[in-house]
Amino acid sequence: MAGRIRREDVEAVRERVRIDEVVGAHVQLKTAGVGSLKGLCPFHDERSPSFHVRPQVGRYHCFGCGEGGDVIDFVIKVDGLGFTEAVEYLAGRVGIQLRYEEGGGPARPEQEPGRRRRLIEAHKVAEEFYREQLTTPAGAAGRQFLAERGFDRSAAEQFGVGFAPTGWDALMRHLRGRGFTEAELVASGLVSQGQRGVYDRFRGRLVWPIREVTGETIGFGARRLFDEDNGPKYLNTPETALYRKSHVLYGLDLAKREMQRAKQVVVVEGYTDVMAMHLSGVGTAVATCGTAFGSDHARIVRRLIGDSGASSGVQLATGASVGGEVIFTFDGDEAGQKAALRAFGEDQTFAAQTFVAVEPSGMDPCELRLARGPDAVHALVSGRQPLFAFVLRSTLAAYDLATAEGRVAALRAAAPVVAGIRDTALRPEYTRQLAGWLGMEDLSTVQRAVDGARRGASSSGRGPTNGPSRPGAPDQVRPSRPSRPDRSDPVLLVERTALEVVLQAPSLVPTEFDELGADAFAAPAHRAVHEAIRAAGGIAAGAASVGADGSAAAWVGAVLEEAAEPVRALVTELAVAPVPEDRPEAVADYVRGVVLRLVEMGFTRQIAELRGRLQRMDSGADPAAYQQAFAELVALEGRRRTLRESA
Repeated sequence: MAGRIRREDVEAVRERVRIDEVVGAHVQLKTAGVGSLKGLCPFHDERSPSFHVRPQVGRYHCFGCGEGGDVIDFVIKVDGLGFTEAVEYLAGRVGIQLRYEEGGGPARPEQEPGRRRRLIEAHKVAEEFYREQLTTPAGAAGRQFLAERGFDRSAAEQFGVGFAPTGWDALMRHLRGRGFTEAELVASGLVSQGQRGVYDRFRGRLVWPIREVTGETIGFGARRLFDEDNGPKYLNTPETALYRKSHVLYGLDLAKREMQRAKQVVVVEGYTDVMAMHLSGVGTAVATCGTAFGSDHARIVRRLIGDSGASSGVQLATGASVGGEVIFTFDGDEAGQKAALRAFGEDQTFAAQTFVAVEPSGMDPCELRLARGPDAVHALVSGRQPLFAFVLRSTLAAYDLATAEGRVAALRAAAPVVAGIRDTALRPEYTRQLAGWLGMEDLSTVQRAVDGARRGASSSGRGPTNGPSRPGAPDQVRPSRPSRPDRSDPVLLVERTALEVVLQAPSLVPTEFDELGADAFAAPAHRAVHEAIRAAGGIAAGAASVGADGSAAAWVGAVLEEAAEPVRALVTELAVAPVPEDRPEAVADYVRGVVLRLVEMGFTRQIAELRGRLQRMDSGADPAAYQQAFAELVALEGRRRTLRESA
């Protein structure tokens, strides 16, 4: 594991990286008033833009789906990276050298300052070299391979396909000519080192670039073209500081946007299958790179399709899981069925509905597109079947169901599969289907077998196949959030608007705001935000933290640190909300007016309470107390009158 990045370096990344530039690479942003930008949300479908970015506070928020955060949160969400990976990626953009806590350090020793960027640059140059070589006479075999599978030049360019020359050192000489050292080339995996020295790893092969979710090339996959090549049919980059095959998916950089939109991923088996899927309109297709689909791949996919249930263990009240759709495509042969069964072992990492799409004739997606066209590829995905049903049928196929002994043995083998279904609403349905497939009219017999499998797995500490919570264990729940205030309430609207300007422009807020008591806000959610503002030092601290460029990012960050987890999303929302006043020369007056209106409301509330108390008092029984209350009322009315005049 990587050591923890120093907090001051993380803050430096937040301050130095422009959130509008990072978001702008994914979303077309347009001006939405002073210091505010907006566009269509990348996290959900919408026709009218509700996704707002406020560069001066370094935050974004979607008023449609509720997603929000800072630039690191955005990269984590949109690119599917972990926190450390996101910080390292952003630090590389602005040239910040990260430091790690004592005793820790980067997960990969090769990641000295600037080393990762050099290796990325080497891969970029190599990709350009390979792509250029595909267009030369020497690359004819590669072009023929693509053409025979229905891929033209534009398809090759779209997926970055290239050709590695047959010579031993063509790429190495090219990279050395660009200033890369032999040590860098060996560390990158682009060259290999043997008894006869250093030579190109890929020679005489068709080459596909393998990219991180950010779009940076970190490795290659290469397909054998010539009979005299005695190497494996497919050869990938070895494990390096950049490339770990269990952490990469080919085509992820091209598929991520559609995966997020459709909440779907289609996992295929090869590079040409990914190409065929995308060119047939299935833009959610990815492939593993020389390894089976594993738990690390599952985590990447979960982050992109928003499979929140898998990461948190949260289920809906009905027991149904929360998340998107994961579809595995396999050949119809025995090897393909075994691959699907291996995928079932990973299904416990998903809360998504998981399916299998199997082509009965044995054709892979590339062959299917070539033989029957894009519609057949679409039909393959549309004809998916639930992974549970596929695994159950495959399990039963190994037994002779014509005999009593075979049916009983099949029941014993299939019961743990049903017991492992996480979705409690689906489990009874598959119990009934299993009984029907076995030809057992007595449903209770099958139910007892499933219940027994659940109890046995629970008592062994393993949990059922799909890992539901232990019987009797409390369900994991998310922290409760204060209910959102009603925006149609004029009083609550004043409260909200005041908090917006306090977070966005603390240097313009009048000092009267800090005089507000804990009961100044009627809405509990607004009260919680106000408490966080007070805990962060109030307006004085906010004004002092504003940068020379007017940035309030540090101030918002300080408030977020003091805010309880359930209200942090609201803080971000308020910090990003567009301000109605869009004239720069009038913003200061607008901020002052909004806050003083809130203060005036407080005076009005106190005056109403005092008047009520005076009406309940007996002036004759206690004239001194009555006169004191009356004097307080006069003083409050005087303060309110002065406030109105100044506003």
